[in-house]
Amino acid sequence: MIRWSRWLAVLGMAVALAGLAAPAQARPFTPRDLAMLDRASDPHISPDGAWLVYTVRSTDWAANKGVNAIWLLNLADKAAVPRRLAISDKGASHARWSPDGKFIYFLSPRAEDRAQVWRTTPAGEEAVQVTHLPVAVGSFRVAPDGAALVLAAPLFPDCATLDCTKARLDARKADKASGVLYDVAEVRFWDAWGDGRRNALLYAPIGPGGAATAPVPLLKGFDADAPSVPFGDDGDYTISPDGRWIVFAARTPGTRGPQGQSAHLYRVAVEGSAPPALLFDGGAGSQSHPVFSPDGTRLAYLSEPRAGFGDVRAAVMVRDMKTGRAFEADRGFDRSAGKLAWSPAGDKLYAAFADVGQEPLFSMDVGPGHATPSVTPLTAAGHVGDIDVGPGGHIVFMRDTLDSPAEIYALEPGQSRQLTHTDAAALKDVEFSAFEPFHFAGWNGETVHGFVVKPYGWRPGGKYPVAFIIHGGPHGDFSNTWSYRWNPQVWAGLGYGVVMIDFHGSSGYGEAFASSVVEHWGDRPLEDLQKGWAAALAKYPWLDGDRACALGGSYGGYMVDWIAGVWNGPWKCLVDHDGVFDTRIMAYTTDITWFADRETGGTPWGDPANYARFNPIEHVGAWSKPILVIESGKDFRVPFEQGLGAYGAAVWKGVPTQFLTFPDENHWVLKPQNSVQWYGAVDAWMQRWLGS
Repeated sequence: MIRWSRWLAVLGMAVALAGLAAPAQARPFTPRDLAMLDRASDPHISPDGAWLVYTVRSTDWAANKGVNAIWLLNLADKAAVPRRLAISDKGASHARWSPDGKFIYFLSPRAEDRAQVWRTTPAGEEAVQVTHLPVAVGSFRVAPDGAALVLAAPLFPDCATLDCTKARLDARKADKASGVLYDVAEVRFWDAWGDGRRNALLYAPIGPGGAATAPVPLLKGFDADAPSVPFGDDGDYTISPDGRWIVFAARTPGTRGPQGQSAHLYRVAVEGSAPPALLFDGGAGSQSHPVFSPDGTRLAYLSEPRAGFGDVRAAVMVRDMKTGRAFEADRGFDRSAGKLAWSPAGDKLYAAFADVGQEPLFSMDVGPGHATPSVTPLTAAGHVGDIDVGPGGHIVFMRDTLDSPAEIYALEPGQSRQLTHTDAAALKDVEFSAFEPFHFAGWNGETVHGFVVKPYGWRPGGKYPVAFIIHGGPHGDFSNTWSYRWNPQVWAGLGYGVVMIDFHGSSGYGEAFASSVVEHWGDRPLEDLQKGWAAALAKYPWLDGDRACALGGSYGGYMVDWIAGVWNGPWKCLVDHDGVFDTRIMAYTTDITWFADRETGGTPWGDPANYARFNPIEHVGAWSKPILVIESGKDFRVPFEQGLGAYGAAVWKGVPTQFLTFPDENHWVLKPQNSVQWYGAVDAWMQRWLGS
C-alpha cells in the first residue's frame, strides 16, 4: 500500500509557491555564486540525540578547490546556531560519533600528505591522531562497542602488509622507466589509470591511549574493490551490532572490464581468521548498500535483477540472518531506493526514492505482519539526500530543490523543520527564478514530464531566449533538485528560459519507462524531446522558439550530436559536453564497455547494424548549426577523442564551432574556476547566436 494523498497535496502547494519570495534588493544567480556556495552534507545525530555533526565544503577560490570543515549543532535548542569546530582549520570531513558520544572521529590530511583518522571531543578544539597508516584512509566505521575501527584503504591484494603496498608504490615512483604493462581489461576507470591496487577493508583495535593498533587486513588476495570505485564509501560495508562480522558489497573477485558491474554481498570475521565468504548466491543480479538491523538479526540491502544497469529497479530486500529467508520491503512500488536506514526499533526502513520529478523520503514497514508492504511518503517536493536516524526515531536528512541548495532538515510530526541555513548570507540578495512541472503525451502516447524555469526578470508579455537542456545517463533525470554542475538557475540568471524533458529512459518513472531507451537511444527519446519542445512552446508563449540553443552532457551530449544531423531545424546553436560522437569507437574505448553492449544490443563486431543505427557520425553530412564542443582530458567514461572527433567534423564541414577542453577535469567539471570559465564560454556562445 502506498499512501499518496498527503504527499500530493503538499507537493502541489510547494511547487505553486516556488519562486514567489524575492529579496528587496534582488539580483540574479551567477556562475560565480554557484562555485562559491558552501555545501552541507553527511549529517549524524549523537547517541544521546542532543547534537548533530555534519560537514560543510567551502570554496578556496585562490587554490581552486573545495575545503571541508566539521560543524556541530545543538538539537535540543531550536534557537541554537551551528558552530564550526576549530580542528577543521587543516581540513576535516567524514565525522562519526563514538558510541558513548564522547568523541567525534573524522578524516583529515592535517599531519601528512594522506588522509588519516583523527578524533576530537564535541568541543572540537584539539585533535588526536588515531591511525598512522602508510597509505591513505578512504573511509571508516566505528565498531558498535567503540573499541575498534573498520578502515578502507587502497592496497595491493597480494601484499601481506601495508608496508608492502607502500614499498611497491615508492619503488614505482623511483623507477625512471615510465612504461606500464597491463594484462587486464580494465586499464583505467572514470579518471584514473589502474595501478593494481584494490580498495580493501582493515580492522584496527583502538588502544588505551586512543590510537589504533596495527590493523588486520581482511581482504588479502581478494581481487575486487570494497568499497567500490570511484564513488564508494562506508555505505558499501556494515558492522554487525555484536561487532563480530563485516558485510560488504563487491564485484565478483577477478572480474573486470567487459564482465560488467555485478556486485554481491560478502561476510568476513573482524579478526580476519578466514577469507571473505559469499553471504548468499545473488545469481546474475547485483546487491549493494547492506545495513544490519539494530538487533543484528536481519540485513537490509538493495537488489537488482541485472547487474549495474541504470534502467533496472533496485528493490529493498530484508534477509533473516539465521534462516536466510528474504522478502521485498517495497514490493509493488515501481521505483528505485537510495541508501537505507533502520528505525531504532527495527520495525521500519527509510530511503529516498526518485519519483516523477521529485525524490522524497519514504518509510517501509518491515516489522511483524509485513506480508503487505507499506511504502509511505514522509516528505513532499524536492530531493532528499543523506539520511540519519537517531535515538527515539528522530530523523534528519539533506533536502534540496531547483531553487535551494542542500540543507539539513529534521522530520517532525506533520512537517519538516529546516535546521541549517548554510548559504543564507551568500544568497540573501539573490532572486531565484520560478519553475513549474509540465507533462505531455510522448512516445507511444505515454505521459512524459518536464520542468520549465523562467528567466530572471521575467515579465508577462515578454519573449525570452531558451536553453533546451538535455540530461545524461540516459537513465538520469531532471528532477526538482539542486545541481552544482548543470544548474538551471544559472541559465535563468543569465536571462534564458530553461526547458528540461525527462524523456523515455529517465529514472523515477518506473522500470519499463527507463528500459524503453535500451537499443533506442536515437528514436524514442528524440520523439519525446520533439514533442516536449512543441508542448512547451504551446504552453509557455514567453519562450522564444526562434532563439533557442540545445545543450547536453554525456548522453545529453550524444543527443546534441545526434540532433545536429537529424533534428537541427529549431536550434540556432548547440553545445555538446563530453558527448558520444561515434558509438562504435566509444564502445571499444570507454571504461564501461559492458554498458555499450547492454544499451546498444550487442557488440560492435557482432551487431554492427545496431551501432550504425543511431550513430551521430553517420549524419555529419547534415550538420549545419553552430556547435560548441567541450571535452575533458581525464574523462575515461566518454574518452577525449569523442569530443575531438565532433569538433573535427564541424571544422571539416565548415560549421561554426569552438572547442573548449579542461586537461585536469574528468567527466564532470569540478574545480570552481573551471566551472565559472565553463559557464562563461557557454553563455558567450549562446549570446553570439541568440543575442541578448
